[in-house]
Amino acid sequence: MEKSFYYTVSWQDIGYTKVALEIMEVPFLIEQPSDRLQLSAGEVAFVFPDLNVRVYQGVRELFNGHGKRYPY
Repeated sequence: MEKSFYYTVSWQDIGYTKVALEIMEVPFLIEQPSDRLQLSAGEVAFVFPDLNVRVYQGVRELFNGHGKRYPY
């Protein structure tokens, strides 16, 4: 999967977010902090490929805003 953008969530919100994305049938990966992704303590990133506009709108509503560009 080519990584395009991501959202960060706290560990406690992983379950709800993962289930919602699976129901929406949106492709994603979950990543922990790394050299590429500098995340705050207790956070993980939901990483997405490029999505069509309708699917992205649903993801944007789930996360309450636009995602951050995935660093290359």
